[in-house]
Amino acid sequence: MKFLPLLSFIFALMLSPVSRAVDGASPTRQPNILWLVSEDNDPLLGCYGDKFARTPNLDKLAGEGVLYLNAFANAPVCAPSRSTLITGMYASTLGTLHMRSRYPVPAEFRFYSSYLKDAGYFCMNPAKTDYNIAGDDKQSWDKGKSWNDAPSGKPWMLVINSMTTHESCLHGSVVHEEYLKEPFTLPPYHPDTPEIRSNWVEYYHKMTKMDAEFGAILDKLRKDGLADDTVVFYYSDHGGILPRSKRFVYDSGLHVPLIVRFGKNVQHLASAAPGAKLDRLVSFVDLAPSLLSMAGAKIPPHYQGHAFLGPAATEPRQTVFGFRGRMDERYDLSYTVREKQYRLIHNYMPHRIYGQHLDYLWKMPATVSWQLAYLAGKCDVTQSAFWREKPTEELYDETADPYEVHNLIDNPQQAATRDRLRAALHDQMLTNRDAGLLPESDMLARANGKAIFTMTHDDSRYPFERILAAADVASSRDDAALPKLIEWTKDADADVRYWAAVGCCVRGSHAKSAVAALEPLMKDSSAPVRIAAEEALVRFGRSDALMDLVNEMDNPTGDPLLAINTLEALGDLAKPAADLIAAKVKKGLPGEGRANGETGDRYSDRAAASLMTMLGK
Repeated sequence: MKFLPLLSFIFALMLSPVSRAVDGASPTRQPNILWLVSEDNDPLLGCYGDKFARTPNLDKLAGEGVLYLNAFANAPVCAPSRSTLITGMYASTLGTLHMRSRYPVPAEFRFYSSYLKDAGYFCMNPAKTDYNIAGDDKQSWDKGKSWNDAPSGKPWMLVINSMTTHESCLHGSVVHEEYLKEPFTLPPYHPDTPEIRSNWVEYYHKMTKMDAEFGAILDKLRKDGLADDTVVFYYSDHGGILPRSKRFVYDSGLHVPLIVRFGKNVQHLASAAPGAKLDRLVSFVDLAPSLLSMAGAKIPPHYQGHAFLGPAATEPRQTVFGFRGRMDERYDLSYTVREKQYRLIHNYMPHRIYGQHLDYLWKMPATVSWQLAYLAGKCDVTQSAFWREKPTEELYDETADPYEVHNLIDNPQQAATRDRLRAALHDQMLTNRDAGLLPESDMLARANGKAIFTMTHDDSRYPFERILAAADVASSRDDAALPKLIEWTKDADADVRYWAAVGCCVRGSHAKSAVAALEPLMKDSSAPVRIAAEEALVRFGRSDALMDLVNEMDNPTGDPLLAINTLEALGDLAKPAADLIAAKVKKGLPGEGRANGETGDRYSDRAAASLMTMLGK
């Protein structure tokens, strides 16, 4: 995927004709809207109190505007996050929560830029779209690269995206000795290795570079006489890039900077006086309705977010919701809900470690260094947790524990907080009729080429409450629930059966009495059901189940990627089949059979390469 380099954009802007601003303020004026979007960063800015940051331009923007202390992406990775931004709906509701999937959504769910154009705006996004939705990402954007391309007299919206802080900026980097001397304190979950320390400091230097780029754009906006008529947003598309941030539903993956500056002629839209810092909770699903509110456009009834700006602004929300599905070639599933002080996480695949090998993440020296330190026994308990199985639930006090390393889920003094957030998460998932509880291949099979949202909102095709109940029990590690799981292996719904088999995997040796119930599932019509049952049976010593699981790797009508993930998770238990696995990989594996093939991603091949390394092949 190619994006317009930001510096090239700035250079073109400098050479373009000067626009003319309209003098005078009007309470009905539609503002120009400028979105400055950085990639992959937490609020590592001086205006947020970060003492190591050097970000004078964004700090100045905050002083002239409103800084939101509690703004959160809904997904900790770009494509699902941007899917939510452009539609005003949760990607997990639409079925677009999996990275690089590009599945269809209902035609009536138009991009917010379409609604802005209906309201008279000229809308431009010359760089990154990446909406993770089938079709043309540019369908509702006008052709233009700067505000000077907007027709005279028309309000405009322009999205400028910087790649300077993107994860790839640290790929293949080397240890910079001068960075090791800078006085930076690592988060407690990272061991103090040269690679980790150097990558952290280098990341801050990239933040300073990004700040200068946006400073030049803001200066040009002022010189062109447009600043007074423009609302400027600055935010990042999700949290940071160092390991245990991007892709993970912690604050480090979801908490983003958000600054909004209102020009003097559009101050009637301001949510507070210049220089204010608001602790209001803001979620990415709220940005689209907020834009339409400021523009005077009608907010569509299907939007799941709520405006926090303009005349349609609602009362502040009490919680923000987040989710994590497949990240490139690795399956995992976590949901989270956060109040101002507390975050609850539910891990639906707790038998998988956090740090599953992912090709893109392992291109960063910090990741490799952390894994090597763990394998060498050089990590303490906090630093080792990333490489071990997850708890089913996590509860953190963000005030006392901003790095989220002290899990309070079993603390009796936090029982009321735990129960309140459990209920909030459960209610949000029921409201969403969340698609993420379906294994991806079964989600596609049920949708049958149509919009996943349409399928998930048909109870005859998606008995969501029963599937949610099964997933909750399966992931709970409660051995007393095993009889219920055994009963569910005979359920008429494939994905209730799937969660029953996953529940046996989660419980490990404690589920051995389920062997007789799992055996018929090896011949199930659903590939995810077969694969989950085979994993459980392999863990109980069944060599025939291992052979069946290996044969799922090249089953073009099955789910090869899920099978490969499962084999790697089995570790040494998969080694008796190493030669057969190697032969299948050498012969060539089928593609994933899903739309991410459009982008050239071969996730099965990436996962297979990692599996071969694990097997020593």
